[in-house]
Amino acid sequence: MARLGLAIRRLLVHPDPRRQRWAVLTMLVVAGLLVGLLVGVAGPIVALALAVASIGAWLVLQSPLWGLVGVVLVSTILPFATAPFDIGVTPTFLDMAVFATFGVWALNYAVRAETRFNATSIGVAVALFLALAAFTYALGLQYARPTPNNLRQFLEMVISISLFFVVVNVVRTRAQLFFLAKSFMVGGAIAASLAILFYIIPRETTVTILDSLARLGYPGGFGALRFVNDDPEGLMRAIGTSVDPNVLGGLMILVGLLTLPQLFVEKPLFPRRWIMVMTALDILALYLTISRGAMLGFAAGAVIIGLFRYRKLLVMAFIGAVLFFIMPFTQDYVQHLLAGFAGQDRATQMRFGEYKDALTLISRYPVFGVGFIAAPEIDLYIGVSSLYLLMAENMGLVGLSVFLVTILLFVNALIRALRRRSDAQLDAILLGVLGAMGGLLAAGVFDHYLFNLTYPHMTSLLWILVGLGMATVGFVLKDEA
Repeated sequence: MARLGLAIRRLLVHPDPRRQRWAVLTMLVVAGLLVGLLVGVAGPIVALALAVASIGAWLVLQSPLWGLVGVVLVSTILPFATAPFDIGVTPTFLDMAVFATFGVWALNYAVRAETRFNATSIGVAVALFLALAAFTYALGLQYARPTPNNLRQFLEMVISISLFFVVVNVVRTRAQLFFLAKSFMVGGAIAASLAILFYIIPRETTVTILDSLARLGYPGGFGALRFVNDDPEGLMRAIGTSVDPNVLGGLMILVGLLTLPQLFVEKPLFPRRWIMVMTALDILALYLTISRGAMLGFAAGAVIIGLFRYRKLLVMAFIGAVLFFIMPFTQDYVQHLLAGFAGQDRATQMRFGEYKDALTLISRYPVFGVGFIAAPEIDLYIGVSSLYLLMAENMGLVGLSVFLVTILLFVNALIRALRRRSDAQLDAILLGVLGAMGGLLAAGVFDHYLFNLTYPHMTSLLWILVGLGMATVGFVLKDEA
């Protein structure tokens, strides 16, 4: 094989132009035949996915930064895509991206290619949270045996949280920081575009597209479409490639609020017209999810950004809220929102029931919870539409407290860096991270996707965002020094 590779390289750089042309032509023909065979056997979508995965694997080996960007893009665009093979469990593209990124980064330390390790001011708290997650998972083994899928999902969550350490150690230059931030914005805009497209085209066409994605593990058929109160005659909810409208709403909170400050900074990361397009796409996709928790979370994050720096954003938010409540075409949405506040619709009443059951479980197992596998009593179950209650179920009040302290330390670091009024571009990223975190935490009162084994991509995005924020804080402190 090595000799064959050497012979090919010699032909490609051969001094005779005719031999060079024949070598290139032969390689193109062989590559075309192989691609044609792959498309014929596996189908165009699977073939394209394998090609992208191969390129991604090569890039990750060059630098873990490419791996982080790959995790962000997979998490935003195709978070549930699975590989077309089975190794006991079917790995997802996200699994391969996350484990490859973390593995390459850790390998650099194992072979001593890298010796510097930066934990940042919140690193100990993050490590303690990870240790408690492992401890409570082990504690839950006394109640039930984990399935291979459950164990894989828990490992995904642990590695996803650990990506925080990868970010703060890999991102060492401003160019790398801006590149990672841009990947959030671009991936989010693509996800928003797909969600809007799937929403406005005929439902039959959307189902056809989803059926084609079923070869990558996506749910297909009309059952994949989502409606308010599960009524096909009612309001349709945008899902894009996020499967669940509430999860898509959370994604739009993260990427939309990270992008929003770029509208006001003197030198945005992209040309301002593109920032306007990205922000508009994110907000429209968020609106089409009909997710009340996501809408409130986005509003909370926008207010945080406005209060800290851009007062004109408060005026824009107020005008937008007024238009939302008075425009004729938003009235069904307004009624849905008001019904939720009044606790009158079925979804809200089901949430109240979940909250009551969750509080019962937490009251019986308050310290370390019941783990991540199953509840120990027949009248109890794990699962509730709230980040904080679900975390308390899994890890008890101790785990929840450590998480909240970690986030408070993180937010405090962001605010202190913002008060230093360093570089405008760094400030814009800090504001975006702060707004996104505030929005996600507000939405977390009503949704659980940030700490749910079913949605590992949201866990990955959350902790990469935290790493992005702390890396930005590091650059602010360097500027001051």
